[in-house]
Amino acid sequence: MTASAVSLALLATACGSEDKKDDAKKDTPPSAAAPAAPAAKGKTDAELAPLLITQVEAPKDHIVKPPSATEVTAASATADKAECAPLVQAQSMMPVGKPAGIARTQVVGTSGNAAGPGASAEDKAKAGLGMLAGATKTTVTLMSYDGKGAEEAFASVKAAGTSCAGGFSVTQSGEAVKVNGVAPGAAVTGGDEAASFVVDLGDAELPVHSQLVVVRKGNTVAAFHALNLGGKTEQPKAVIEAQAKKLG
Repeated sequence: MTASAVSLALLATACGSEDKKDDAKKDTPPSAAAPAAPAAKGKTDAELAPLLITQVEAPKDHIVKPPSATEVTAASATADKAECAPLVQAQSMMPVGKPAGIARTQVVGTSGNAAGPGASAEDKAKAGLGMLAGATKTTVTLMSYDGKGAEEAFASVKAAGTSCAGGFSVTQSGEAVKVNGVAPGAAVTGGDEAASFVVDLGDAELPVHSQLVVVRKGNTVAAFHALNLGGKTEQPKAVIEAQAKKLG
C-alpha cells in the first residue's frame, strides 16, 4: 500500500469514528431537567394563630383581644366598586383573595389609668371605659397563601388604594358609608414589602380617618386597620412593628 493510500485509510477511519461519536450524541436522550422547586404551601388557620401578636408582645398600655365570631361577621363589608373590594376586605378582617388560612386579633390602646386592686366593680367599670375612651383600635388579620397568592393579594390591595383614591361607598351591617378618598399613608418598613393608606370617610361635620397598612412576609400577608372614633387616628407603628417582628 502506498503512503498516500495509508493516509486516506487513516483519514477515513478517523472520520468514521467522529461520525459514530456524533450519532451517539444524537441518540443519547437529553438529561432530565432538574425538578422544579415545590410551590409554597400556605399555613392553615391553626398554624397561623400562634403567629398573632399576644398580650406579652403588645406595646405597653395596649389590650389584645381576639374578636368573636359575631364581631367578625359584623365587621364584614362590601364595596360598590369591584376594584375597591381588596381594600375593604383588608379593612374589615375579611380574606383578600383565597388564603389557605386566616387568623385575627384586635389590639386596643388604653390610657393606662386602670382602677386599683381595691376598687369596687362600679369603679372598675368606669375606669375601663375611661381607658378605652378615645383609644385607637387596631384589627390585625393574618392571611397565608399557596404559591404566589400572597404577592397577588398584596398587589390587589395596593392597586385598590390607587384606583379608589377618588372615593367609593361601603355597605356594612346594612348601612352605607361614604369613603371620600384614599391617600398614601406614612412609610412602613418591615416584611418583604409594605404599603399604607389613610382612608377618609364620614361627612364634613364629623370627619373620620382610619389607617390601613398591609405587610407581606413570604407567603403571609398581615393587614392592620386602625380607627380612633374619639380623636385623630395615628398609624399604629408599635403594633405593626411587633407583629412584623413575630412574622420574621
